[in-house]
Formats: sequence, C-alpha cells, structure tokens
Amino acid sequence: MRGNGRIFDRKGSSLLWCAYYLRGKEFRESTGETDPNKAEKFLKRRLKEVGADQIGAKAFVGPQQERVKLSELLDALEADYKLRGIASPQFRSHLTHIREQFGFVRAVELTSEMVDAYIEQRLEAGAAPATINRGTQLLSQGFKLAIDRKRFSMAPHIRHLSEKGNARQGFFSNAEFRAIVGNLPDYLQDFTLFAYLVGWRKGEIASLAWADVDGDVIRLRAENSKNGEGRLIVLEGELAELIERRRLAKQTKTAEGVTMLASLIFHRNGLPIGDIRKAWATACKLTGIHRLFHDLRRTAVRNMIRAGVGEKVAMEVSGHKTQSMLDRYNIVSETDLRLAMRRTQDYLKGTVEEAQLMTMPATVH
Repeated sequence: MRGNGRIFDRKGSSLLWCAYYLRGKEFRESTGETDPNKAEKFLKRRLKEVGADQIGAKAFVGPQQERVKLSELLDALEADYKLRGIASPQFRSHLTHIREQFGFVRAVELTSEMVDAYIEQRLEAGAAPATINRGTQLLSQGFKLAIDRKRFSMAPHIRHLSEKGNARQGFFSNAEFRAIVGNLPDYLQDFTLFAYLVGWRKGEIASLAWADVDGDVIRLRAENSKNGEGRLIVLEGELAELIERRRLAKQTKTAEGVTMLASLIFHRNGLPIGDIRKAWATACKLTGIHRLFHDLRRTAVRNMIRAGVGEKVAMEVSGHKTQSMLDRYNIVSETDLRLAMRRTQDYLKGTVEEAQLMTMPATVH
C-alpha cells in the first residue's frame, strides 16, 4: 500500500532501494542493504520518521538533507554576501575559521553541544566573546538561508555569548601616540598615523589604493569596509601632508631590486601590509605604553567629538553604523573626570562666595 512504502531493485545497483511518500511527494533512496529483511527495517525507520513529521513531533530529514555538509551551507552564505555586496574582509576571516572547524561536518549532525564545545575551546584560547559570536552567527545565518530556500528544514540552537562589558578601555593621549609611532618601522608610521586621525580599521586602511584617491578625497570601497558600506574622507591638514608623503613613497624597489610604482597607498616595498603585531608589540615595549592598535579607532572618535565634531559626522568618518557602537568608544578618561570635579568645585566655591555676600549685613552710611 502507498502508506507502507515499498522495497525494490534498481537497475545497475546491487543494493536494495526503498520508496515512501510524504505530503504527496515520493522519496526514493538506497537502503544500503542487500538483505531484504535489513532493507525492510531501514524502510520502517523511514516510515516512522515520516509519521513523526506528519503529527508535528519532529521535522523529517530526507536523504538529500542527510548528505548536505556545512561547507555547502557556508558556500551559499558566502555567495549571498557577495551578491549583496557585504562580503567584508572581517566576514571572510570569520567564515574561514568556522569553515575549518565545521566544514566537513554533515549539517544534520551538528548539535548544540558541538557548538558549545567549540565556544569553550575558543574562550580558553583567549578569544573575546564578540569575536566568537561573529563566527557562530555565520553558522546560524547559513542554516537560516538554507531553510528559507527550502533546502533544509531545521537548525540546531546556537548559543550567543553575552558581550556585556566588551567596550575597550585603552586609548591614547597625543604624546603617547607620538612616542609609539617613533618606534615603529618607517613603512608603518604613516599607516598608524592615518588610523589615529581617521579611526578606520586596520584592514580598511591596508586596502586603500591610489585608485581610491580623487583629488582631495579618499573613498573606501564598500567591499573593503567591515559594514559593507563605502565612505569617504576629505584630506585636510596633517592628513593631506601624510598623503603627500605617501606619493613620494609610491616609487619603490622590490626585494629583487626592481623599481616599481606601488598601487597601494600604504605598502612595504610595494607589497600589501600584512601582520603588524610583532612590530607593534616591540614599539609598545620600547615606550612602556601598552595599547592595542584597535585603540586608535576609539581614540580618533573621542578626539573628533571633543573637538566639537557632531556625532553624526564622526560616525560617517569612522564608519560606525549605530549610536550604541559609537558610545562604546567615547569613554570618559581619568583626566575628564578630574577636570569635571575641578570645574564643579570652582562652581560650588563661587556659589558659596555669592551666598556669603548675600548674608552679609548691609553697611549703614
């Protein structure tokens, strides 16, 4: 009978196949067995799964879904990001990490416990909760996209870590910044100064090419921006002087001694600037000032706001999309608090003197 399914021989196969129906659609697959009794057991298991789906107890996972690996879901997600023009370098970095960890796993076999084990491993390795969340979020998005396209029917629960208290606490005074820059290699000095003045991310700055310079304007291409949106800055003052220095450094020699014109604004002998952690750590050690390169971003935003730049304009320059993200960077320093208390004390002192004058007896003439 139709509801009982059937076992049959398939031409060209030594294995027995089975067929069954769900919501009017016939499913056919190999049982992986040559023994009729074992093939019948396989079919009964499938019919039980179909029955559970029909009463809503459990979503049915068909043979096609069983073969899907997570790498396929991540491939589709990457293609979707590229199509929408938001495949930033940060996205690709997080995706690579997740792909290496889970790409070989069948999607139906991924469990919440497996993801939790991965999260614990990353936390023990010193990764920040926000960094871990960006990766596991891609897993969730991969499943959601597959479900929306009806390629998959369910997804495991994927934990989201709290990012409370994730705001960075380090920032530079102007003197501290200048001291660190003086101890960096020549090829990194203007690179770092650009980050201090503008507040763009390291990868965004490293992507800048001379083709992105239009007169006195630099445009960051959307594909190189973390938030997937292009933006621009106008070259004024020290920033304009910096770009003129980079023009003079445009002609360079490769390691083989070949003279060339660098296509990138910031480069090392014509090549893209790569990992700067070692050079940065050395400069911090020499100065005794221990900060993160990313602290330049928050420092730039804070400096703009303190200089009277409107928050909306500061967000356009730095690339922050939400007010809450901007607020995380505009942290009050000890100097701010000290100045606030001094101003308050001066104000209170003035009110006390004013009160004393008001309570003094009038002079009789």
